[in-house]
Amino acid sequence: MNRSVYGCLLGALILFLFVSLGLNAVQFMALVGEQFAGIPQPKETLTEKIEVQGKANVPDKIVHLDLEGIISSMSTGGFLESAMPSVEGIKRGLEQAVADSEVKAIVLRINSPGGEVTASDIIYAAVKKAAAQKPVIVYMDSVAASGGYYVACGATKVIASETTLTASIGVIMESMNYHELFGKVGLGSQTFTSGAFKDTLSGARPMRDDEKVYVQGLVDTMYDRFLGIVSEARKVPKDVLKSTVADGRVVTGRQALEAKLVDQIGYIEDAYALAKELADAPDAAVIKYQSVPNLLSILGVASAKAQAPAKVELDLTGGALPKLQPGMMYYLPGAYLR
Repeated sequence: MNRSVYGCLLGALILFLFVSLGLNAVQFMALVGEQFAGIPQPKETLTEKIEVQGKANVPDKIVHLDLEGIISSMSTGGFLESAMPSVEGIKRGLEQAVADSEVKAIVLRINSPGGEVTASDIIYAAVKKAAAQKPVIVYMDSVAASGGYYVACGATKVIASETTLTASIGVIMESMNYHELFGKVGLGSQTFTSGAFKDTLSGARPMRDDEKVYVQGLVDTMYDRFLGIVSEARKVPKDVLKSTVADGRVVTGRQALEAKLVDQIGYIEDAYALAKELADAPDAAVIKYQSVPNLLSILGVASAKAQAPAKVELDLTGGALPKLQPGMMYYLPGAYLR
């Protein structure tokens, strides 16, 4: 057997060994991930990144947090989806900023059309709690509507730009009705319920009048809470809000200022300046928090992904619109449910 044959055999053996080692490593990580997936991990300390330099040898800091996109308590997918979820990420950032004595104020930049009612309320409560201890300035970017504006009501002060779209004070809930389509193609649905309202919003049949009254009552209850939040934060009576901007309309930043929904017009730099002024920290640096997952969290997420059942989804919007759940209440402009 010549050298070339020996060389080929040796190369094949080395390749086989590498493949075997790789497969064993993957299997080992999956097994370790299973061991750690159910173990509670200590709360992560977010790392700091300087956004705007402060004066040398001055420890004061202003924390910049971002609330971006649809507000949701649901996971968004991705390998490291647990690294910084919308609701928990904002809460964690606020808690760390409040606990840090060097942090003198917080700037929360909101660029969101809103989202789930409960998720918006949770973040609002966290913002309000933080604002009771340190100044919290909300800067509204391109859009801070509905649930985004709801969150802003927890802040100490609110700044919007001229071109910001905000307000959209209201609640929306809808479902798809397909019973006529079923009739055309010869399909039907048989449902057994324990009560008259158990299958309310079912698209397989027409909605009864008493169900419409029932659902409208739920929406009105959530709307009244939204009105109360805005009225308390902005010192505007609820009846005044209802007769002006609280009918679901979206307004510009300038119109929001005229309606007393925001405190001033400006940009993110103005939010930093106001935060420093209210905190009496003119030389403070502006920092952002970053999440750096540790090995145990990565292994846990990898194991959860490996065990998750395969799911096939058809998205007819091309990803242009958020995936909203039928029958859930949202603080969102109506266009986002189309």
